[in-house]
Amino acid sequence: MLISVVNHTNGKLTDEQIQAGIRAVNRQIAHDFSPHWHIGADLRLEGSIGKRPDRTRLPELRGDAIVYLWDSVRSVDDAVGFHESNAAGIPFGVVFTELVKEMDEPWTATLSHEALELIGDPEVNLLVAGPHPADPDKEVFHWYEMCDAVQDEIYKIDGQWVSNFVLPLYFTVGAEAGGRNDFLGRRYKGRALRSFGINPGGYIGFYNPKTGDDETVSLDGDRRAAKRLKVKSKAQITRRSMRYKLGIKYQDRVAEVASAALARGAVEGAAAVRVVEPAEKLEPLAVQTLDVSTARRARNG
Repeated sequence: MLISVVNHTNGKLTDEQIQAGIRAVNRQIAHDFSPHWHIGADLRLEGSIGKRPDRTRLPELRGDAIVYLWDSVRSVDDAVGFHESNAAGIPFGVVFTELVKEMDEPWTATLSHEALELIGDPEVNLLVAGPHPADPDKEVFHWYEMCDAVQDEIYKIDGQWVSNFVLPLYFTVGAEAGGRNDFLGRRYKGRALRSFGINPGGYIGFYNPKTGDDETVSLDGDRRAAKRLKVKSKAQITRRSMRYKLGIKYQDRVAEVASAALARGAVEGAAAVRVVEPAEKLEPLAVQTLDVSTARRARNG
């Protein structure tokens, strides 16, 4: 897989700086990511054509996918729906330098994050069955994201920061003796990342077939993760970023669904519905939902 990288940062990043970042990410893919996942890609800097991307012709594309380095979110009003307007359906990602600064993190780590997730799920349509984070007895379908659960963790290659990522065993329910769930293997309170789990500063997302919603989950009280979700929701240009649009908390969703059911019961003469308070095991998590119609449009876009 060849991923074209295009510099549309209006001088905020030079091609020379970007080449250094690309070199580090390519080394990460070849030496760290591919030995575990057995899939790979190469990033290559292309020349930019015009002040902003051509949403129908993609003249800068020389490979199988494309990543744009862009400066301001406010400059992409005309590019919303960019992917769905491209009949070729080319997978692409966007790194906004403005949002990277807002999160106070290196742009190369964000480029690494985008590249690894573009490799792992280029069409943003892969799901893995696994336990609901708040109720392990219920099954949901987790997004196949390589970096979200550990995205606040970074490390250096050739002096450039790159993102930590999960390993294949992360998407399995049963623990494996000697198995590892993420590349860096950092421990918090003596515990390594568990399968389908979350490290501080990260979050995960999944489709809940019971509610018909896409939901995002972070650790309760994790301000870093909450800020990241808020910042990421500003970039509504790709299908992947649409997943992170902020919604309502899981506890509020429970009450909302129950209230709607009660209303239907009053109209249709159905049996009364008992509103059950969330169990204690829900408290460590903060779950947010994305309206299902928006989620489906985003995935099909």
